[in-house]
Amino acid sequence: MTLISTRRYDLDWLRIIAFLLLIFYHTGMFYVSWDWHVKSVHAGPDAEWLMRLLNPWRLSLLFFISGVALRFAADKSGAASLLKSRLLRLGLPILFGMILIVAPQSWLQLVESGEFEGSFAAFWPRYLFVGPAFSVLTPTWNHLWYVVYLLVYVLLIAPVSGPMSRFMAGRGEAICKQVVAGWPGVLAMLALPALPHMIYRLVLDPYFPTTHNLIWDWANHAHSLTYVLIGFWLAKSESFWGAVRRVIPAAISLAIGLGVVLSVLWAQWDALAVSEDWQWVIWPARMGRILYAWLVILSLIGLAQRYLNRPGPLLTYMTKAIFPWYILHQTLIILAGFWLTRQGLNVWAEFALVITATVAGCFLLNELIIRRVPVLRPLFGLPYRQEQARTDTLPGFQLSHKNTGPA
Repeated sequence: MTLISTRRYDLDWLRIIAFLLLIFYHTGMFYVSWDWHVKSVHAGPDAEWLMRLLNPWRLSLLFFISGVALRFAADKSGAASLLKSRLLRLGLPILFGMILIVAPQSWLQLVESGEFEGSFAAFWPRYLFVGPAFSVLTPTWNHLWYVVYLLVYVLLIAPVSGPMSRFMAGRGEAICKQVVAGWPGVLAMLALPALPHMIYRLVLDPYFPTTHNLIWDWANHAHSLTYVLIGFWLAKSESFWGAVRRVIPAAISLAIGLGVVLSVLWAQWDALAVSEDWQWVIWPARMGRILYAWLVILSLIGLAQRYLNRPGPLLTYMTKAIFPWYILHQTLIILAGFWLTRQGLNVWAEFALVITATVAGCFLLNELIIRRVPVLRPLFGLPYRQEQARTDTLPGFQLSHKNTGPA
């Protein structure tokens, strides 16, 4: 069977784009009416339609890409080496992030709620105390939950990565080729990966709402781990990636159509949920949301494969920078937003300054400090020495590697 084993610049680009979207999404959380750590004085429902369109697929896309990256890394280094490297290069940022990076988020959240008065220096020792000191759990991982969950999935998958890779390189690829062949294969590509998530929506989601509590977030685990496994299994399948190219027009058209219909329903969801006359539309809409998420992911990986599968200086730079940016961004949003929203600015000026401060802060902190100080680099998921970054892989995400032959 023919398997893909060359550099995947397209998914490197797409991973960077997905992380950059998180910066805008979390900035949006500062402005919508939904509960978040701190809120703008301008918070309201105006931007919620856009947030709803992003929310179903933004992290599922990252878990899918992480599964692809995990397959490349496992085939290249083996299970033992993979476990060792990911424990260090995901574990250290989690611990450092919980101890220091995330702490200002909890501080300002409690300051805004009136539960704490005082400086960060006064708050930090109490934040580190594990106990019922505040109404929010401290220390915590907040936006770093994604890295925590990914590390757990790596620990689960790595020991069986060899047998799974061998199966997908042989019998699995043959099955995939049959499934995606012809017009029935188009339907399979458009719908089949969404089916397990529809089952989870029926049997898990009603009982396990998303909490980011590692030991009780079973519905979230089911969705996230499934996307990682789909990415792992299909990472090198020539049949799958060839089928992706064929279904791009259908996937984009259906994703746009579903997005429009769902946006209309979401705009009046509260009224529909309590109306007996409209109960028939509730569960089809929930299933449609799951299908919409997969169709967007399918559209994006197809478009990236067609238009972004090329190297460049910006890709080289951002591949190394994006994970430190991810670790930093939410804290910078909260710090900047908390101060700026008290300056009497109009909403557009405030939004522009929050985005500018966040992106500039990520760039400057990474460029001037993090990547140049060896002792800090591992705390942000980077190799200890800069020269290692030329051939090593990033923590769980980097898809490109020097070897272009079979892994």
